[in-house]
Amino acid sequence: MNRVVRLAEIALEEPMPEDETTFLPDLHPEHLRMLEALLFAAPEPLSEEALAHCLPQGANLSALLVELQRIYERRGVNLLQIGGKWQFRTAADLAFLLRKEQPEQRRLSRAAIETLAIIAYHQPVTRAEIEDIRGVALSRGTVDALMELGWVKIRGRKRTPGRPVTYGTTEAFLVQFGLESVSHLPGMDELKAAGFLDALPPSGLDIPSPSDQLTPDEEPYEPDLAEGEAEI
Repeated sequence: MNRVVRLAEIALEEPMPEDETTFLPDLHPEHLRMLEALLFAAPEPLSEEALAHCLPQGANLSALLVELQRIYERRGVNLLQIGGKWQFRTAADLAFLLRKEQPEQRRLSRAAIETLAIIAYHQPVTRAEIEDIRGVALSRGTVDALMELGWVKIRGRKRTPGRPVTYGTTEAFLVQFGLESVSHLPGMDELKAAGFLDALPPSGLDIPSPSDQLTPDEEPYEPDLAEGEAEI
């Protein structure tokens, strides 16, 4: 048998490398390279709308994201969906390589940690509801500190007398803790496994289902003139 022909047959018999892309008919290699470049250079997560705007018309963005995510799933960086947006992040098992020991300049107080957990799990939640859950009065500085960090925001007003503002977490909170959405917060089983709950929690204890969308009894936040904000 001709040696060249035999070598070609052997090449066809050998499996393709795991990280080599197998393109679908509508999955253009150049579109994949463009998507990779956009995500690599972005300093923050990018929405699918922003990505689609930069890609050529007709590019199959959903399929491209799935393919790029597959290519990077076993590499040093992974493509993750964070808060409904996409971003390259260091693989979780390699995070220790990037840790840098340095003095911690700011440590959250116990009250701030408890308040952040209540807001994350119970959002939308008002100041009075936070105080009711914690059982103690809430210092204004506690919420201010969380808002300065960019992890908490005013998201709306409750449709009740006085129209108290409601608090919720931000996209920066999702990025910081590596969550796709607030619905991906650890559930009861995960909290027990991590040692945050007793093996046998009190009867009736339930983990709330937070929402990042306005609820029926909530309206968009618009600062009142009485709060010192100018009306536009």
